[in-house]
Amino acid sequence: MSTTLEKAMAWAQNSYFDEESRNEIQKLIDADDKKEIEERFYKDLAFGTGGMRSILGAGNNRINIYTIRKATQALADEVLDFSKKECVNSPSMAISYDSRMFSFEFAKEVAAVMAANGIKAYIYKRLNPVALLSYSVRHHNCQAGVMVTASHNPPEYNGYKVYWNDGAQVTPPNDKNIIDRYNAMASFEDVKVMNFDDGVSKGLIEWVGEDVEDAYYNDILSSAITPKMCKESGDDLKIVYTPIHGTGLIPCTRALKDLGFNSIEVVEEQAQPDGKFPTVSSPNPENPSALKMAVDLMESTNSDIVMGSDPDTDRLGVALKHNGEIVYPNGNQIGILMLHYIFKSLKDQGKLPTNGYFVKTVVTTPLQEVIAEHFGVESFNTLTGFKWICGLMGKMEVENPDKKFLFATEESFGYLPYDYVRDKDGIASITLMSEVALYYKKQGLNLMEALDKIYEEFGFSQESLLNLVYQGKEGGEKITRIMSHFRSLRPSSLCGEEIKVIEDYQDSEIEDLETSTKSKLDFPVSNVIGYHFKNGNRLYLRPSGTEPKIKFYIMIQETEGDLATKKANAQKVTDEILAFINKTAESC
Repeated sequence: MSTTLEKAMAWAQNSYFDEESRNEIQKLIDADDKKEIEERFYKDLAFGTGGMRSILGAGNNRINIYTIRKATQALADEVLDFSKKECVNSPSMAISYDSRMFSFEFAKEVAAVMAANGIKAYIYKRLNPVALLSYSVRHHNCQAGVMVTASHNPPEYNGYKVYWNDGAQVTPPNDKNIIDRYNAMASFEDVKVMNFDDGVSKGLIEWVGEDVEDAYYNDILSSAITPKMCKESGDDLKIVYTPIHGTGLIPCTRALKDLGFNSIEVVEEQAQPDGKFPTVSSPNPENPSALKMAVDLMESTNSDIVMGSDPDTDRLGVALKHNGEIVYPNGNQIGILMLHYIFKSLKDQGKLPTNGYFVKTVVTTPLQEVIAEHFGVESFNTLTGFKWICGLMGKMEVENPDKKFLFATEESFGYLPYDYVRDKDGIASITLMSEVALYYKKQGLNLMEALDKIYEEFGFSQESLLNLVYQGKEGGEKITRIMSHFRSLRPSSLCGEEIKVIEDYQDSEIEDLETSTKSKLDFPVSNVIGYHFKNGNRLYLRPSGTEPKIKFYIMIQETEGDLATKKANAQKVTDEILAFINKTAESC
């Protein structure tokens, strides 16, 4: 009998698990579904550096109330230990949840475990985005927070994101401590759980209401770059918005109207929260298919711009009409437009600080650094993910309190234009993007025309992202082989382009091929490889930390010829690199 089958039978026969969960596994055993049993039990669901994410269902390697409880007990133990060291007498944590299936139920389980451990839980009365979870952590002076979400994954997924006392996703050493506690837990029965209603009656669980939400919206409003323009002319910008069945409807429309944008058309078929996401294959605003209904509405109403957010409203996708065609600016382009608008507007108003800084990830376009340097703003790079961006913000707050944070961005459609929360904020992103679009509309320009003006002034860059998806256990092994192949490759050139530097974030090493020297890479260890070409182009690859895919980031810089020539040359180089990657990955 296989180990996975033994684990499955143990689950099906354990009275600790509810009857429905036991029956779900028993049916797999009776059907002799070896592949599904293997997928559910070949390992315990991994608790990663930011939390966990998986397909819903019974089993050790699935998201369910038992794996949620186990993760929460590990977090509770870390909070209690941290609170003892820091002399915190009454530790607490904040909880929010999105529209996914079982998100509310899982959020209540988190609160129940925390209450059983003597940790007060602040849980929102209604579903709310990531930004409001981070805001609640900071507002209530909590030691930690949990957002129940799988972000933009397909409907069958849910997940669990952990935040620390600064409102940012948990970073070392606390993340590793939580992982170690989670892995050391021998049995689901070791988890402490209190009845949710008992927790409420004892004051250990408290519902969070509109007062905290109102404080957040006031801070959003106060961070606007040109509020006078928005109040006077906001109605001139015709916006189509879709929350894609997520948490964004109330927050995003309220924030827009507070600022002065009232010409808003909402995609009614996608307006209400629905964890099945019935109108899309995946609720990811990065994908044009997820914005199709919004684009159709934009065309029928002759609106200016489409904006869409994902289920937990931390990402922003954009579409507009340009030269008679629908275009979808990528995450780098949106970030360039936002960053340039912030710096230029503040400078024009005489408000650009001399001690300002912005943060981006290493896989985000270097053109942003060029623009920042022009405006006298210092740039910082981090590993991929806003946990690292906001971790750096927290460090700057302590070590360089004289520095003024201005903006943060990553290529995967995440942006943060203020420091009231410590994660990417889709609500603030939508209000900022509306400001940008209105600013250029008043000049007779759409966003793509505005982007070309920026390219003309600062140089052209083209960024492309290739996602190769490999599902399940076999997929994970395939991704490992691809990374191992590239790590052992150490080429001096790719696709005819000479390589200057190879960065290996797993080995914390920079290899300079021109000087044949190696030096230390001062970043946290991460499974990332980067190639810097002599002509300024870059290629990065890394496995996703939350999805069954490996990502390749291609960044092309073109300096010769007019803008049209630069664009054509950049596309040619991109196509060559894409073909090389696909061929190499297929052979691994």
